[in-house]
Amino acid sequence: MTSGTAEEFTFHRPRMFGLAYRLLGSAEEAEDAVHDAYLRWSGADRASIEHPGAWLAKVVTNLCVNRLTSARVRRERYVGPWLPEPVFTQDGTLGPLESAEQRDAVSTALLVLLERLTPTERAVYVLREAFGYSHRDIAGALDLSEANCRQVYRRAVQRVATPEARFAPTTARRRELVESFVRAAREGDMAGLEKLLAEDVTWWSDGGGRVTAALRPIVGRDRVLRFLTGAMRRLPDGLVLTAAEVNGATALVAHTEAQLVAVASFELRDAAVAHARVVMNPDKLTFAERQFTAPSPTT
Repeated sequence: MTSGTAEEFTFHRPRMFGLAYRLLGSAEEAEDAVHDAYLRWSGADRASIEHPGAWLAKVVTNLCVNRLTSARVRRERYVGPWLPEPVFTQDGTLGPLESAEQRDAVSTALLVLLERLTPTERAVYVLREAFGYSHRDIAGALDLSEANCRQVYRRAVQRVATPEARFAPTTARRRELVESFVRAAREGDMAGLEKLLAEDVTWWSDGGGRVTAALRPIVGRDRVLRFLTGAMRRLPDGLVLTAAEVNGATALVAHTEAQLVAVASFELRDAAVAHARVVMNPDKLTFAERQFTAPSPTT
């Protein structure tokens, strides 16, 4: 491969990673898919590729659709709740997240909902919603008819639809609420945590059988508080709780000097935590840990 061809791939790589991650919900698998696309790119006849970005998007999309087909079986056998891998987004890893729509497109809540879809439905939905592809372009990428593509898209939208959140907080208010949660958790302030939890809150823990975690969702404020009380007694020495931007929203990050321990994403409703999703499986924290331990360019 010539240096110019490699440079062109490098130019498109961030967008391809963002596409693969939204399709797979796994940063590690997204990196693998992008690497496979690079291998195909390096062996392709460049003269026959009129639009490199579109060509790469089609390759990555189909690689991910194939991976999703096999991933469904693995996720059905997964120990406990399966949650998407967290990604720190303050550094632009998943592209620009300037609007609420852009942030929602990479939110943990949406990635969980996308698990309801078939691989083809997910590909159509992501290409349309997150990347603004026309139905004609999506049909070309997936070798579907345009009419079929429209039908698949409508079905996907219906399957991920949820009731609108009442009084959804602004970005600033959301950060304030999560920071309050982090502060209360850090201080062991159970009364403070109680005020921040919705009465019907649901708490998911993804340990994947690798670490101790609840194997089923915990539902209800009282049960979640009892769970948190027990969990806090088992916290390792030197654990630090802080807030950081993860998947486009403020999240709780638990870490020691040596490693990232957990990342908790929150879905808020009426100024309270309605859903909490905590990734503790160390395999799922590998990518985020590399981001987290990387030195900041401003320091």
